[in-house]
Amino acid sequence: MCGIVGAIAQRPVTEILLAGLHKLEYRGYDSAGLALLDDDGQLYRARALGKVAELEKKTIANPHKGTIGISHTRWATHGEPAERNAHPHMSNKRVAVVHNGIIENYEELRTQLISQGYSFESETDTEVIVHLIESYLDADVSLLEATKKSIKELSGAFALGVISVQNPDELITARQGSPLVIGLGLGENFIASDIQALLPVTSRFIYLENGDIATIKRNSISIEDESGTAVEREVKQSQANSMDSDLGEYRHYMLKEIYEQPESVQSTLEGRVETASFKECIMKGDTDKDVMATLKQVKEVQIIACGTSYHAGLIARYWMESMTNIPCHVEAASEYRYRRQPPRDDVLFVTLSQSGETADTLAALEKIKRTGCLATLSICNVDESSLVRESDFSLLTIAGPEIGVASTKAFTTQLVTLQILIGLLLQAKGENLETVAMLVKNLKKLPILLEQALEHDEAIESMAEQFIEKHNALFLGRGDQYPVAMEGALKLKEISYIHAEAYPAGELKHGPLALVDSEMPIVAVAPNTNLLEKLKSNLEEVRSRGGVLYLFADKNSKIAPQDNIHLIEMEEVPESIAAIIYTIPLQLLSYHVAVFKGTDVDKPRNLAKSVTVE
Repeated sequence: MCGIVGAIAQRPVTEILLAGLHKLEYRGYDSAGLALLDDDGQLYRARALGKVAELEKKTIANPHKGTIGISHTRWATHGEPAERNAHPHMSNKRVAVVHNGIIENYEELRTQLISQGYSFESETDTEVIVHLIESYLDADVSLLEATKKSIKELSGAFALGVISVQNPDELITARQGSPLVIGLGLGENFIASDIQALLPVTSRFIYLENGDIATIKRNSISIEDESGTAVEREVKQSQANSMDSDLGEYRHYMLKEIYEQPESVQSTLEGRVETASFKECIMKGDTDKDVMATLKQVKEVQIIACGTSYHAGLIARYWMESMTNIPCHVEAASEYRYRRQPPRDDVLFVTLSQSGETADTLAALEKIKRTGCLATLSICNVDESSLVRESDFSLLTIAGPEIGVASTKAFTTQLVTLQILIGLLLQAKGENLETVAMLVKNLKKLPILLEQALEHDEAIESMAEQFIEKHNALFLGRGDQYPVAMEGALKLKEISYIHAEAYPAGELKHGPLALVDSEMPIVAVAPNTNLLEKLKSNLEEVRSRGGVLYLFADKNSKIAPQDNIHLIEMEEVPESIAAIIYTIPLQLLSYHVAVFKGTDVDKPRNLAKSVTVE
């Protein structure tokens, strides 16, 4: 992984490929490369370690023109970040391949290919693919047939772009597990791992299904499914705009997306709330199940997610069980997919993902569909994603494109959408309709309250200066604020590289107090809830041991600034949405600390935006 862009056109495609790679830089990567069939019918390749700009310099210094090409940004899995490991990979200057995913049986295939006389220049799993394809071309078959034969030997996940001197008017692409789209133009067509890469050149897309393989020419596209049967896939008209991903007045995408949260939350609520109830806004997939009748049968909820989405699920568990009296379990997808569970016919299986292409979450969904449940529902920001297509039902977040690797507005819109789901569950069961009315009332206030939380930005920036020389931090919260603290710790470690962890504040005396000293910042969130007095006692445990507190507290909490307490007073907010509001200052804190430390805020090291491999 991480990004693929390909094109076949009547015009030179180098600029299209490079522009597409620039659009995918937000995903995280360590190297970039492209391959063209040039005007002489030869394969030209350029690769560079580091940013796409370095690749661009190479293409300017050694210009080649070609009307068919493939390109890639790589996030290292097999082999260190190095130019020799960058994509595209070539075999005997005859075939070039770009690949997202992981080939699990690559060592076996590598040994086999070496015995056939092939030599390897990289440590990647991808290089076995290009040599396999070239070995079948030696048997005098077409590029399509050689790719199909090669795919049958691969175990794992892949999205492929393949070009060859043997078939100079064809771009072959295939998908198994990793996302891939085809972009449709006039006299030109494209492929990419994300539509963001292609929005400058087209708004019409075909989303490939698992097992699909396509032959792309300038004026035609033919697709076969995994059985080899010719199929038609629906053409989708995207409403996304390439301008949506522009920075505008902001220094970083992360800051822009933090400030977009009032608007994103408003968009997610739009058309879904009435005076005192929620509209039936859950979308059906390929199922004959009735939405509300299914929700009425739910006796248990299982939430599966990764990273930030996992923290959203943990917060929702507090809400779900307190408001609906329905047991709710939350598990990391990477663990769930390998754990044995009995089938549960009354469980609503909820998957959370910003991209809808997270490999572990998709695998967990596939598993539950085999073992059985009442229904599957995805909460996602991408309506044509694999997760949405594979679920019985979906409830979309309307966050808009999120470019920064560290998720912000996707998280808060997930929390809003989870509250909508809770309200719909209550409505379906005809229970606690006063709770539904309360949720609706408070969610309507949320955009304005988020704007008020953002007004603390300058004070939080000043607070952040005190973290510049720190190496560790501890985040505390109680109740549904504990997962908020977990999310705050994750944000700080992701983009500032300060080690941070979160604890339920009541657990301090069971171990973490051993870490507390004047060099360990303690960050706590303290809305005015029934747990506030308990939290105050926990904070005194920190102060009495010389700890320095950085506290975000309700202005009515009766906590005052004093020695070792740096306080930012928050507006009074309803308890049902406090977890959403108190996320904002922690996002701003991590952002400003990272800026002060000079890290790459939007593209933190070693991380990718959409984790499409295990």
